[in-house]
Amino acid sequence: MSMISLENLPIPPIPRLPLVPDPLRRIRVPRDLGSVTARSDEASALEALGMTPVGIERIWARVERLYRSGFYPAIALCVRREGEVVLDRAIGHARGNGPSDREDAERTPATPQTPFVIFSASKVMTAIVAHLLDERGLLHVGDRVCEYIPEYAVHGKQVITIEQLLSHRAGVPNLPADAFDLDRFSDREFMLEMLCAAKPSSRPGKLLSYHAASGGFIVAEIVRRVTGRDIRTVLRQEILKPLHFRWGNYGVSPRDVGRVALSYPTGPPALPPLSTVLKRALGLPPDEVTVRSNDPRFLTGIAPSGNVVTTANEFSRFFDLLLAGGELDGVRILQARTIRRAISERAFREIDLSLVAPLRHASGFMLGASTFSLFGPDTDEAFGHLGFTNVLGWADPERALSVGLITSGKPMLHPALGELWLLTRAIGQEAPKVARTGTWFTQA
Repeated sequence: MSMISLENLPIPPIPRLPLVPDPLRRIRVPRDLGSVTARSDEASALEALGMTPVGIERIWARVERLYRSGFYPAIALCVRREGEVVLDRAIGHARGNGPSDREDAERTPATPQTPFVIFSASKVMTAIVAHLLDERGLLHVGDRVCEYIPEYAVHGKQVITIEQLLSHRAGVPNLPADAFDLDRFSDREFMLEMLCAAKPSSRPGKLLSYHAASGGFIVAEIVRRVTGRDIRTVLRQEILKPLHFRWGNYGVSPRDVGRVALSYPTGPPALPPLSTVLKRALGLPPDEVTVRSNDPRFLTGIAPSGNVVTTANEFSRFFDLLLAGGELDGVRILQARTIRRAISERAFREIDLSLVAPLRHASGFMLGASTFSLFGPDTDEAFGHLGFTNVLGWADPERALSVGLITSGKPMLHPALGELWLLTRAIGQEAPKVARTGTWFTQA
């Protein structure tokens, strides 16, 4: 497919991979990136949206640099500006070009229609379901969990609120390794028993400590008890179906398992102390999390904190729903005030003790910042979420942006990490801030 060629865009040298197994666990990068690039429909009248074709290609050049690093078998990016798709492309292979795949392995190209697991970025869908049910009076996020799950009120957990779960302040961030047994992944009673038996690691409400998996399962059980439906059904019926989303739910049907892009362990294996921190936060070693995520039992189950499957386009569109104040394409899903409550900051100048990073958290969302931000610099008003390891979705009201960035490589610390930050920076640079007065976001 034709791509705009810009001679002034610097192209880094293509790494030459050794014939022996690469200790950095990189993929084979073709010389002709156009041969592994696919694009979908993109807006042509960019100037009317305050952007330019040259600026869009600068953003994509950053994606190509990230892909050339060899740590990402596939990258998909969709950017919306004022609700219009200005960039929707994918590069690489959904299957067949992992670091350990044979050179003659059958390769499936990644396209903008390829669905991926977005891991912890799934938490935004779970949070919005909870806030939507609050809006409808079926629950209140300020209520204690035990008001809905009486058996949860043991080991000091009787004071934990739904809000504390959503904002990672409940003090129950971890689950035992047994909870990740894929043979029992869909066993609701087994999971509930694990959740109730858990003992808080700190006084509920006291500390900020990222809850990688536990919070989502508890919220899902509350959703079931107040609606009589599982959280996957609620998400589909109340949000996805009215807006005609093809993907975006927890897992997929068995017939769609083969369509989901594989996740690959890439990059140097994590070593202590990083490996210790990650295992404590995730519940399993990072490579084990990656391998298990490709298992059909995981891909067809419900993991409210970690197994939403979607495309970059629909990921971006979900954030566009929030950016638009809860109404999209003439369909009202939730009220703007509900979104304002969900993105209100709950952690002020704190270090997340699980991720050991100064992240700003809201009620189910991660927030941007002026300097250290997942969504690029000068993004104080942005809200979204990170997914294991380099998946990002966010809305930036100041720039009228909604972005879905999904990668299938799962490196930890690696030489190209800075390229990811430069990519998010480029997106913000090429989309100047716009006047947002009189919108739901600026209203008191």
